[in-house]
Amino acid sequence: MPKGIEIRDAHFPDRAPIDAYGNGGFRFADMSHRGSILCLPSGIYGWEVTPESELNATLLARVLADARDIEVLLVGTGLEIRLLPQPLKSTLREAGIISDPMSTGAAVRTYNVMLAEQRAVAAALIAV
Repeated sequence: MPKGIEIRDAHFPDRAPIDAYGNGGFRFADMSHRGSILCLPSGIYGWEVTPESELNATLLARVLADARDIEVLLVGTGLEIRLLPQPLKSTLREAGIISDPMSTGAAVRTYNVMLAEQRAVAAALIAV
């Protein structure tokens, strides 16, 4: 008997460079995703964050779960650079992660370079 439509969390189970961004989403690995994304060693995940979201450790729980494989977290904060709240920076630092907020465009470009260099990089990218 058919089950109907099955809704699953957006997840691509590998690392991939970001081919394009804009219009509210991202293109990677011959696919597109509408909305924000987390690019982690364990894959690329849909991320329910908007430019208005207040970033905190709860929103980055998946990043913290992968902390042992992440040296640098690039945070694409949208069109404008936003500083990370001090409690979040401290939580990331305690997990051994260097955080670097920048515009989403700069974060995409930097992520692609660091990924090509096989660095222990992750990115939290807010869609623009």
